[in-house]
Amino acid sequence: MIIHISDLRLRTYIGFQPWEKEKLQDVVINVQIVFDGVMAARSDSVQDTVDYKAITKNIIAMAEAASFNLLEALVERVLDIVMEDQKVQKALVSISKPHALRFADAVAVTSERVRDA
Repeated sequence: MIIHISDLRLRTYIGFQPWEKEKLQDVVINVQIVFDGVMAARSDSVQDTVDYKAITKNIIAMAEAASFNLLEALVERVLDIVMEDQKVQKALVSISKPHALRFADAVAVTSERVRDA
């Protein structure tokens, strides 16, 4: 099964220009969480699934407390948080920075992590 956290809009310090280090900027985070959901589907119990609310809260707390030069670094930190849940088999994170380029809606970085078997 795949859990999608779609268009999580946050503000964080992102960028390497001096003005970017002083001004909160918008980022949009999308996460796909792959896990074996058979047990959760059968039991209908929250203990058998991935707690996406807790993951989201941890992502928000981290992004609001930290600063980053690069989107790549933020993507990896989000992947670290998602993979803390041992039920997660694979995760894909894409983070976009709206208005990063003059003639583009956004710039995005995507990365994937797979748990070793």
